[in-house]
Amino acid sequence: MTMKGLARGRRKRNGARVKSEVANGCLTQDMIKDRGAEHFAQQPFGQVPWLTDGDLTIFESGAILLHLGDKSEKLMPRDARERSEVIQWVFAALNSVEMAVLPWALMHFSGDTDSKSFNFFDDFARKHRLAHLEPLLATREWLLDTFSVADILMADVLRLADRFDGLKDFPACAGYVARATARPAFVKAHADQLAHFAKAD
Repeated sequence: MTMKGLARGRRKRNGARVKSEVANGCLTQDMIKDRGAEHFAQQPFGQVPWLTDGDLTIFESGAILLHLGDKSEKLMPRDARERSEVIQWVFAALNSVEMAVLPWALMHFSGDTDSKSFNFFDDFARKHRLAHLEPLLATREWLLDTFSVADILMADVLRLADRFDGLKDFPACAGYVARATARPAFVKAHADQLAHFAKAD
């Protein structure tokens, strides 16, 4: 399997990093330097990442995670009920939490923290997303009984908030991110990604 990513691209759910963790060493990464015809042939919106697994090409981070999760019972349960619970949290991370956190983080990054738009997203992310995750994560180690692909994605989304101190009032969320990023698989995947970026220079 090969993960395609830009040699110099902005953070996108850790891109190849989290997928490398899921694949547990079975995945190679290939950096592309521009969005040419080959790129759009594989990903119609010219985005990264995308995964090539044999003759199958998969794009969108959530879809890639679910595909790779199916190859590891440790990350995607075989029980139908548990599998559905993991899938719902993958969608929750992308559709509910990231959609609140991402604009907030981009405004922080650009220094636009005095606008009405920022105040709206700041209030929404805190009151309607983080405040509801906090009591849930205060009572458990992971989103479900065991670590899954949903935790890879949710932790990555929350890392974006944590980068700008967005979790300072949510210790359970912060602890969850700390646990996820302390996992040996994440540490190795992070180092591997940085090495790929360095090689692309």
